[in-house]
Amino acid sequence: MQTKHFSPFALSNVRRFIAFRVFFNSRFYYPVFTILFLDYGLTIEQFAILNTVWAFTIVCAEVPSGALADLIGRKQLLVTTSILMIAEMTLLAFVPLGNSTLIFSAFLINRILSGLAEALASGADEAMAYDTLVAKGDPEDWPKVLDIQMRIQNFSYMITMTIGAMIYDPGTVNSVLNWFGLQMELSQQVTMRFPVYLTLGLGILSLVTTLGMQDPVLDKSNTSEVNGVWQKITEASRITMMSGRWILKTPMALTVILLGMSLDHCMRMLVTMTSQYYRIIELPEASFGLIGSGIAMIGLVVPRLARAMVDHYKPITNVCSVIALAITSLWGLTFFIKISGILPMAMIFVTMMLTSFFTSHYLNKITDPGQRATVLSYKGLAFNAAYGVIGILFAGLIAQLRLTIEDTSPTLTTALVENEAFRQSIGYFPWYLSFILLVITIICVFHFHLQTPEK
Repeated sequence: MQTKHFSPFALSNVRRFIAFRVFFNSRFYYPVFTILFLDYGLTIEQFAILNTVWAFTIVCAEVPSGALADLIGRKQLLVTTSILMIAEMTLLAFVPLGNSTLIFSAFLINRILSGLAEALASGADEAMAYDTLVAKGDPEDWPKVLDIQMRIQNFSYMITMTIGAMIYDPGTVNSVLNWFGLQMELSQQVTMRFPVYLTLGLGILSLVTTLGMQDPVLDKSNTSEVNGVWQKITEASRITMMSGRWILKTPMALTVILLGMSLDHCMRMLVTMTSQYYRIIELPEASFGLIGSGIAMIGLVVPRLARAMVDHYKPITNVCSVIALAITSLWGLTFFIKISGILPMAMIFVTMMLTSFFTSHYLNKITDPGQRATVLSYKGLAFNAAYGVIGILFAGLIAQLRLTIEDTSPTLTTALVENEAFRQSIGYFPWYLSFILLVITIICVFHFHLQTPEK
């Protein structure tokens, strides 16, 4: 008997998936991320080391966590993710100031816990929601779910970035307190923890959300129950290897991951440097949070656009559209135009959103439920590994440009040398992405040819 189709949002797991994405990703300290580390007493070098540790942790834990999600269930990994988020934020909320060794140790543990949380969440949350649609709804509703999820998440970004930047600034906080008649003068060392406290609260909400999830019951006629620690480890390894072989033998899956990786790592590298770009085009620092909120408003529209594109156009058309947008955005950045230079940076964010949507849609559509979380974790592994590589390349490029500028213009101050090195480095991005996409395209075409049987 055919059942009547109903809204995917009537399913508890789908609603909780959206809530989890909001609570886990919309962190109040994001608009002040870099200066938060520095105000705690860390140096730029330590900041770079800590983020390298974070990326390395994700790469190491990404695929094994996906295999565990497929083996022991998505809920257990997502609950663990929320607990790790609470632990990482608790460290920053209550670590004493003044002892540089203690602070660095606390941030080091924070970065490891954060990396583990990212790895555990990657793939497991999507697999939970998508498999729920397979078991109780209609998988064809997945673009609709992604649409709503991304729009709600971008709306939450608007709120958290605006509030986070405001409560970080002691001047703003003290003005509000004085307006309420409270004669208090809070220092930067006090207010800098406020975004951390609020993010800790989001971690608690994330835990409550994941505890209410239920692993969907799928057809397991072709699988067997696995008991015992060693058996589970062995089975997790088998799932990992099987999923890896499946990706290599499935041209569509490999193409989606490689093209998504190529676009994501380049765009993400630029997103992490938005504040430096805004400073060079002479925007006031007070405007950074408002600009971020404005871009988040654009994000309310992008998922709807992406959903329409997957409904009406072929994958190749959508891929070419995103690539064209990416190259155009990168060239736009190289001009460093005052005020209107915000536009190409906004296009970078749009490119990232479209890439995320298309990668999720096409990869979930062709992946078997029994290995979905593992395959998505391979995607996360590829994305983060590429991001780590471009970070190393960019650091080397900046160092080389700085030496060249110092040799040719010895009268420039250190700040001017840094700014000029950054300005010149952006000019390499369009060429870099074009080269990477050309190589990936050749690999994918060759792979399709090998996997297509001769008639």
